[in-house]
Amino acid sequence: MFNDLFNRKPEDKPFLISGPCSAETEEQVLETCQRLAATGKVQALRAGIWKPRTKPGGFEGVGAKGLPWLKKASELTGLPVAVEVATAKHVEDCLAFGVDLVWVGARTTGNPFSVQEIANALRGVDIPVLVKNPIHPELELWVGAIERLQKAGLK
Repeated sequence: MFNDLFNRKPEDKPFLISGPCSAETEEQVLETCQRLAATGKVQALRAGIWKPRTKPGGFEGVGAKGLPWLKKASELTGLPVAVEVATAKHVEDCLAFGVDLVWVGARTTGNPFSVQEIANALRGVDIPVLVKNPIHPELELWVGAIERLQKAGLK
């Protein structure tokens, strides 16, 4: 499935990863993911379960309790699931639940220490990893994040 993501031709249709920005309830995740899958246009599902915020006190996501919801959505739709990770613990939780793809978010990409922690947690794991561009437009941060993951053996 994910070979399609990395072996695209200019004439190919976009590879769509779609789902709720924030997973809030199991019902919301399942309904949203099933509706998206029914369109036939989505190749992978996603939902934010850890939501980094600038200031404490806001909704910071449901956390790992949302992983079974995504697993169930995958089982119901036959589509793989993707989750944003920001710490080694997030990686461990995602791998334990069989998440198919992870991505490093924009805030995390800008922190080399966090990226290295994630790279270390992913060492030896065969899973696609996407890297969002950092929130501040600094190409070196983005390239550095990708290089850290590559040095950990990720493709």
